Amino acid sequence: MPLSRSLSMTSLSGLLPTWEDDELPVEDLLLFEVAWEVTNKVGGIYTVIQSKAKVTVDEWGESYYMMGPYFEHNFKTQVEGCVPPNSVVQKAMDALISNGCQVHFGRWLIEGSPYVILFDIGSAAWNLDRWKGDLWEICHIGLPYHDREANDSLILGSLIAWFFKELTDHLGDKPNVIGHFHEWQAGPGLILSRSRNIPMATVFTTHATLLGRYLCAGNVDFYNNLDKFNIDKEAGERQIYHRYCLERAAVHCAHVFTTVSQITAVEANHMLHRKPDVVTPNGLNVKKFSAMHEFQNLHSTNKTRIQEFVRGHFYGHLDFNLDRTLFFFIAGRYEFSNKGADIFLESLSRLNYLLRVHRNDLTVVVFFIMPAKTNNFNVESLKGQAVRKQLWDTAHTVKEKFGKKLYESLLTGQIPDMNTILDRDDLTIMKRAIYATQRHSLPPVTTHNMMDDSADPVLFNVRRIGLFNARNDRVKIIFHPEFLSSTSPLLPMDYEDFVRGCNLGVFPSYYEPWGYTPGECTVMGIPSVTTNLSGFGCFIEEHVSDPAAYGIYIVDRRFKSPEESCNQLTQFMFSFCQQSRRQRIIQRNRTERLSELLDWRYLGRFYTHARHLALSRSFPEQYKMDPKTEGFRYPRPSSVPPSPSPSLHSTPHHSDVEDEDEPYNEEDEAERDRLNIKAPFMLGAVPEGKKKQPGVRSQGIKIPQVRRIVKPRIQEEQCDFRPGHGTLDHFYTLSTVLEGAWEFAQPVYICFVALEKVFGHVPRGILWVVREEVLPQLEEFKHFGVLFMNHGKLEQEINRFVGAAVMWVLYQYVVVKKE
Repeated sequence: MPLSRSLSMTSLSGLLPTWEDDELPVEDLLLFEVAWEVTNKVGGIYTVIQSKAKVTVDEWGESYYMMGPYFEHNFKTQVEGCVPPNSVVQKAMDALISNGCQVHFGRWLIEGSPYVILFDIGSAAWNLDRWKGDLWEICHIGLPYHDREANDSLILGSLIAWFFKELTDHLGDKPNVIGHFHEWQAGPGLILSRSRNIPMATVFTTHATLLGRYLCAGNVDFYNNLDKFNIDKEAGERQIYHRYCLERAAVHCAHVFTTVSQITAVEANHMLHRKPDVVTPNGLNVKKFSAMHEFQNLHSTNKTRIQEFVRGHFYGHLDFNLDRTLFFFIAGRYEFSNKGADIFLESLSRLNYLLRVHRNDLTVVVFFIMPAKTNNFNVESLKGQAVRKQLWDTAHTVKEKFGKKLYESLLTGQIPDMNTILDRDDLTIMKRAIYATQRHSLPPVTTHNMMDDSADPVLFNVRRIGLFNARNDRVKIIFHPEFLSSTSPLLPMDYEDFVRGCNLGVFPSYYEPWGYTPGECTVMGIPSVTTNLSGFGCFIEEHVSDPAAYGIYIVDRRFKSPEESCNQLTQFMFSFCQQSRRQRIIQRNRTERLSELLDWRYLGRFYTHARHLALSRSFPEQYKMDPKTEGFRYPRPSSVPPSPSPSLHSTPHHSDVEDEDEPYNEEDEAERDRLNIKAPFMLGAVPEGKKKQPGVRSQGIKIPQVRRIVKPRIQEEQCDFRPGHGTLDHFYTLSTVLEGAWEFAQPVYICFVALEKVFGHVPRGILWVVREEVLPQLEEFKHFGVLFMNHGKLEQEINRFVGAAVMWVLYQYVVVKKE
């Protein structure tokens, strides 16, 4: 069943109204965001509201409040208690407190420091039976006594509805109140508020339907049978019918209903019987992950730390070159099928076969970071790290003795005798260290002792496919059934550092309403694999015409069979293994360029639209939305320089012939980047006022023949005028060379060759400012000359023009970075 275009991110983002100049009057509004995860880390919604807080506080200031349940430990460690700045909020809280219900107020100590109002559920539990009766009279939904979570959500919802009643009674007509409720646990508050006719605008967001989670956990063919499920029957069989009713009632009571992704919108339309009004994609606080130009260095540094762990884990079997080793990983909740671990393991088996058949000397080490029930660390894993440390200490001891003897010999003016510089004791110590690395068993697959080893799905499938970390296996597996921590004695790394050190994140999820893990990889410049059944995959697929060119591989798990999806994932990983180191560096650069596309500064606009729509429906006389619409485009991120990418196309469908025949032009590629990122709904269109690119049919006769002759003769060092080797991609190489020269105190000679017919006509005054004012301050630049070639003549001074973009990037990489 194809996805409805009316629910796609393309059509939704293309129909955002033009009210940018008439923004919401936040001084006349109060915004309350309700979620069970406020100051209470339970699931992914915690990440959403926490990362979004800074942007919302910047927009709303002291008119923004978060609401959730009170937990004493969380309040003491995460919240700074204070007095509400708004006297009306204080009066509403006092009304509840005077009736025996405890309400706490403070600032949540996260970025943005939003105000939080937390309700003590235990202090109001004596009202539970009465509130259950009220819920039954209002909407005929009964809650069983044994479902504590549902009962707690009703207590929280009743307190919140009570608070809103007191608040609006004190406020009168202004300011108007907006209530944004997340997930079914916050649903009772919305239902009770609407049933009591409290004058407020309401928004309800489902991050994943309740029944959808349960169905997918049972390994059903979910998406192909969406229209065939008997919803009431399925919910009743799983004993969640009352929860489902709360969720569905909240959805239909809200003025505006939103979901987090296109795929969840399709799911909600079938499960909850209401089409979402707006899709509000989840974003990230990109500034938190931003490393500017250092992200490549961070990758190298953290990769070295992972290599140290691998040296210990595979001691005695370290017969593969770590410089020719790639690190893949999958991380998240231990939902074997939903997270795609099943198809990932099968693809790894096929990848191992391909690497062995092609006699590839590359090795792939795959990490499974999924928390499971364990007893303790595996003894063999701990022993491996101890052996590695012992070898390191032995090598340092011998090195110190060797260095001392070498130093003393050189002081006497003699070349040391290498046969005597190491004595018998040194050789004995080294031999004992070598013998200690002998191992008669294979390196362990798991780093911990599993509680139920035989029934564990990962280990069961590892046995099935036969990947036991044998010497002839090119794919090695390490199952780390615990979240990463810098205090771990085994792999002392935080998750963020670990991700930066890996080469590829693989998340072939079957059920993933959004999926933060590939998004986090993107903002850290690490390529990733996702699917068109995840919210993130749908978002990227709609906003970037060729995601693979930006290091985001999207596996088709909706319109292909499991076998075809598995083969596609295998091909993605194998093609990634075929890349050279230089190609991987370029791809990481391109991946990192997409980071600002995921920033809340841009994605927060969808939340703003949802609130405005809710106000226009609840207070139509005061707030109106202009029906005139125009295409909404994401601003081009400032971190995206014009990047050549021969695989990018302005249309989503293209042929291999076009790929071969298309002439390379950096300005055209830059324009395509802008189209790919910020104009997803115009992917086949030609902007007004621009001419179509000339056809390549006439070139198709000559270019392939010439290319076959010229391509083998082009040296690897040549940049520009060849597919995939643009000028800007070489600036990273240039900065690396300069850093090496600075490190070893070597002089640097820079030669600018400007060809008038190649570069644009831009005055070159900037270059002379750099030479005369900046470079003389750097001792390394002892010789700085400029060479210009024109019609066979050499000139000492530049009297022509050079591309301004080239000069700006050189200045940023060469001069600014040195300072």
